[in-house]
Amino acid sequence: MTFRGRALEPTTDVERAAAAIAAGGLVAIPTETVYGLAADATDPDAVARIFEVKGRPSGHPLIVHLGEVTELDDWSDDPPAAARRLAHLAWPGPLTIIVPRSRRVPDAVTGGRDSVGLRVPAHAMTLELIRLCGTGLAAPSANRFGAVSPTTAGHVVDDLAEFLDPARDVILDGGPCPIGVESTIVDFCNGPPQILRAGGVTPEQVVELLASDLAEASGPARASGMLDSHYAPNAPVRLVDSSAEARALLDAIPGAFLIDGTDDLTGYARDLYAELRRADDRGASMIVAVLPPPVGLGHAIRDRLAKAAAPRIAD
Repeated sequence: MTFRGRALEPTTDVERAAAAIAAGGLVAIPTETVYGLAADATDPDAVARIFEVKGRPSGHPLIVHLGEVTELDDWSDDPPAAARRLAHLAWPGPLTIIVPRSRRVPDAVTGGRDSVGLRVPAHAMTLELIRLCGTGLAAPSANRFGAVSPTTAGHVVDDLAEFLDPARDVILDGGPCPIGVESTIVDFCNGPPQILRAGGVTPEQVVELLASDLAEASGPARASGMLDSHYAPNAPVRLVDSSAEARALLDAIPGAFLIDGTDDLTGYARDLYAELRRADDRGASMIVAVLPPPVGLGHAIRDRLAKAAAPRIAD
């Protein structure tokens, strides 16, 4: 169902958003990473609407956003000691842990899996919303499935306004997301800890916080962003290793759009999705993106660019 009448305008009214959650509605929430599309994680019907609005396959699990680290044991049965340690050291922050789920978590959130992804976001507005709701919020990114993630409330309007119900849903405007790429996901349910998705907490930082090495990610897709194609703009994406190679392509391809933030990885991550969207807005014939080195935030940027450049998910 689409809603093409009254526009859904962003708001800063957190109490209105909490009332929407309590009534089974959806709320686009700001976080330090990207904007999420949230529902009461204990309400299967509301969670089902997330999948409907996004066009997301129902078997893809969602991350549950908590208000504080003390809520970990409400949502996970006996989380491993290493997961508990990482949560206490990294939350609030851009890090998700996959741990055994508790009976509080419905199948609709996990895709029927015995595990659940949990995190505490570092954003005051959304933490206040979670406090007012008194429950965890299940929330993937607030965009159509497979497309570029939103880092402003305006991006959410562009992507989802026609699919959200102005009578029951809310878009919270918490300003631009300061990190700009999704949370790091660390899986504690398949042997030694594995990073399933690089993000705002770097692999080097995870190793340091855990005081142990990580295993290579293996097994089927079981977390957001593990598909080969994701975060994809309309224009094709060509990846290069240097600014010189990028300039040569720009000279050779009319209408090509350059993305190169390799001199500032923090800024590159923060602005990446906005730049991908800007390229589409300008009708770019191709996006030429310079890969950063595989260190620090470079891991997350390389991951997002590789998925943006991969063959697209079939409609």
